[in-house]
Amino acid sequence: MSASITRRLPLFILVGLLIVLVVYLQWPESSNAKERHQRVVSVKTTTIALAEFKDEIEAIGTSRANEQVFITSKYSDLVEKIYFQDGQMVKKGDILISLNSDEEAAKVKELEANLEESVSQLNRFQDLYTNKAMSKSLVDQQDAKTKAIAAQLLSAKIKLADFTIKAPFSGILGFREISLGTLINVGDVITSLDDLSTIKVDFSVPERHLTTVALGQRIEAMNTAYKSHVFVGKITSIDSRLDSTTRTLKVRAEIPNHDHKLRAGMLLNVQVVRNVEQILQVPESAIIPIEDKHFVFVVNEGKAVKKQLKIGRRYHGFVEVLDGVDAGTAVVIEGALKLRDGSAVNVMGE
Repeated sequence: MSASITRRLPLFILVGLLIVLVVYLQWPESSNAKERHQRVVSVKTTTIALAEFKDEIEAIGTSRANEQVFITSKYSDLVEKIYFQDGQMVKKGDILISLNSDEEAAKVKELEANLEESVSQLNRFQDLYTNKAMSKSLVDQQDAKTKAIAAQLLSAKIKLADFTIKAPFSGILGFREISLGTLINVGDVITSLDDLSTIKVDFSVPERHLTTVALGQRIEAMNTAYKSHVFVGKITSIDSRLDSTTRTLKVRAEIPNHDHKLRAGMLLNVQVVRNVEQILQVPESAIIPIEDKHFVFVVNEGKAVKKQLKIGRRYHGFVEVLDGVDAGTAVVIEGALKLRDGSAVNVMGE
């Protein structure tokens, strides 16, 4: 019997060594798994707070100047003087160009001389009529002649003034389309003039929003040239009828533009603000949807706690919180996918 045990002793020793080896190999793995289970996850958080929520109608519109015109001439003649440069700011009444007006100026002087002579003749006739030396009909004829000459003189002065072209309102000039000595024909464009102190924008809203649009209502507009800037204006007029094809209502708004950032012809994304509320909001990045439910991880004493939310409306990357968390709660917005309920967290930033 002892001989049999002796023969099997090496086998027992080998089995024992194998058991010890297996336990040795498995022990670090379970220890590492425990360490991994207890690892600290770095996250970023934000504090839930009440914020402005705007109920808006979105539309697209094109900007236009408050006043805009192409400067042209009523008469054909040579350009004698130019008083402006491209893109110049001008005020109402500033002279832009002068045309050759020698002929018109001579006509005015001729009529002024004729009027002076006619008035003098009329005075003599009235003196003679007073002394009963002339009939009333001759005096009336001379009076009519004098008035006719005065009317001709007024017409000539108006025509002469039209040869000096002035700015009809204050604004910014466009490119100069003429040169000194150019022969201008009637209707030829000299330059453009835009009043950019106020920008008008026309846009359309669907028929279903008819009752929620009113005069004086606030609008916000954005343009790709100013990505972070919001231009604020108000509705100034609403069309009296709807488009029978598109079933939309045309609306016009005005935006103050004293710094001249906006130009005519720009594409604007317009939001008509219908209502502004103070509600509890959370960033969309914090929401974890599971089937038809929504969850967030909140940080409490260095641990991640999973909480279910009841959400409402969405607005520009934020979600309305109806129930589930309170104001002042820190929720995870980065690193939430690595978390489990009860995970240790290290808040890297808020």
